Amino acid sequence: MHRHRELCERAVDPLEIAAGLEAHGVTDRTAARYRHRDVFSLAEELYARVPAVAGEPGRATAPAPMRDIETRAAWTLRALLPGAACTATAVVLKLTDGVLGGGGRLTVALVGALVALLGLGLCLRSGPLHAAEGRSSAAAAVYGYWLLGYVLYGDALLDQVLSGGPEGPWAITPAPLLGLALAVAPAAWCAHLFSVHAQRKLAGSRALEEFAAGVRPLLFGAVALFLCVLTGLLHLAALGYGGGGAPVAAAVLGVLLLLARLLTVHGFPEPATTGLAAACAVEAVAPALVLAGRLPGLHFVAEPVYTVVAEAGTGAVPAIACGAAALGLLIHATVALSRASAHTRA
Repeated sequence: MHRHRELCERAVDPLEIAAGLEAHGVTDRTAARYRHRDVFSLAEELYARVPAVAGEPGRATAPAPMRDIETRAAWTLRALLPGAACTATAVVLKLTDGVLGGGGRLTVALVGALVALLGLGLCLRSGPLHAAEGRSSAAAAVYGYWLLGYVLYGDALLDQVLSGGPEGPWAITPAPLLGLALAVAPAAWCAHLFSVHAQRKLAGSRALEEFAAGVRPLLFGAVALFLCVLTGLLHLAALGYGGGGAPVAAAVLGVLLLLARLLTVHGFPEPATTGLAAACAVEAVAPALVLAGRLPGLHFVAEPVYTVVAEAGTGAVPAIACGAAALGLLIHATVALSRASAHTRA
């Protein structure tokens, strides 16, 4: 009681105390030393014996529904900004095709990209995709921008390297990037639904194992829902641009980014950064291996890349890179996000 008094005073229910104890390394074996059958039973006694601090918001009532609706509308509008900026840029470029010169079109594209990035920054500052201070890392942001940049230029670069280049200028494939920008709002809503339903499970569960068993389907459902919506948006973007790019690679990239953000938001930024870094490394190594294979006696190092591209095209490289990283993060998230401590307030 003395060691965890602050946790107990601010807790909303016994399960929140159990989650805090779990985060501090208290196990059922530890609880047995205090003559309790498990951590939850110990948490119930602590909750009953430690009074709440007067005036603290921990055991207060939930916010008014109208305020909640206004908050959701605010972060939803912010989440729509990246997609709206990219869509407006694409429309302007299409309408001015043959009217503006190369410099003018480049200016329009740069302004649109800047507005989209600012909108993405606003979306990550609040709402379901917002991570508490100290959880986000600059390295994860750099890796994310690398992966988005590869969507635009990566396939063209790898194709030129394979054909004996590189020789500029590289062709860009903006359709997948437009689909990913439009998917920011669905990603925010999927993260919100996962968080809300996990909180309800947290309030209604009577044991940590029960909560873990109930939250795993929520995670799979949120990821599957986002993947379905993202697939539709990528298809619409491809229709608008007349195709181009690798939709499978963009879809698994979207899932990778969603899982990385979920882990970061819920207090696991290190594995999220590692997953993004692994995908970036594979995408960077592929053209490097092809270039290294041109050196005398090292042609064999490029054979894996040639084989993959021959079987499935240049889009298979980012699909494999992001797919493997997304699978690894999904496995880790299944364990990490099924802990009650991942869903308690800081």
